[in-house]
Amino acid sequence: MTGHPLFGLLLATFGAILLSPDALFMRWSDMDGFQMLGWRGLSMGTLFLIGWLLTSRQRLPDLRVLVTGAGVTVVACQAINATLFPIGIASAPVSVVLIAVATVPVCAAVLARVLHGEATPRATWIAIAFVLAGIVLAVSGKGATALNPRALVGAACGLGVAMTLALSFVTLRHHPNVPILLCVGAGALLAGTLGITVTEPARMTDGTVWAIAVAAILILPASFLALSVASRHTAAANVSLLMLLETVLGPLWVWLGTGEAPTARMLIGGALVVGTLAVYLLITDRQARRRRAIMRQAL
Repeated sequence: MTGHPLFGLLLATFGAILLSPDALFMRWSDMDGFQMLGWRGLSMGTLFLIGWLLTSRQRLPDLRVLVTGAGVTVVACQAINATLFPIGIASAPVSVVLIAVATVPVCAAVLARVLHGEATPRATWIAIAFVLAGIVLAVSGKGATALNPRALVGAACGLGVAMTLALSFVTLRHHPNVPILLCVGAGALLAGTLGITVTEPARMTDGTVWAIAVAAILILPASFLALSVASRHTAAANVSLLMLLETVLGPLWVWLGTGEAPTARMLIGGALVVGTLAVYLLITDRQARRRRAIMRQAL
């Protein structure tokens, strides 16, 4: 199954859909950015490191990889994006943060090209253009917030998340020896330690604990594991493209959970994103089948 051309795409789709209600639980928690960072980072880091201890058959070699350039890159990327996302969500209009995070596929395609010479198919670029157009449409219109100092902070955080996620996906794809659970877990633990240090332990239970616990213990670790593993079975641009489902599905979850109805622009933009991804997956599958057929004929 893992050798099937669509395995990486389907795994990334699962991870993105699982991640989509994350913002709803963050809102339900009523916590500030560093509180959420402490919960999310410590929970995800602990679970990933326990998973590594239970499953790794080469712990010493894994620890050696941890201090290589690729290992440090993944750890740093995870620590940075884990820190910036909750701070951005807590400090700025969500629409600004989401638009900035939506640049992940562009960052991934550019980084894969610059760092590794990996060609990005024209279909991916076309899909990126349509998806970004759908996302901008979904988060614009009535209620959109003009740029101000808070919005600029949110945009900066979102762009930082996009760049570090893209670099992490690209690095994992081109360095299969990097232990995902160890490196991502270490990065998350560093971010969580920062969160609880700034917040102070006595304040960590302020807010709705069960909501942040669901996001931190269930949603975040499982979705990021799926997305990280998917990056080894398909191009980083594909993983980051499918992650944009969260940008459209997230507001729908918020609507169901808080009663905040999506606007017509959100519905139209969401339809454009989902439709584009559906067409893109069909085209990718058809191209993969054609390549397999040609290889069989050549043999």
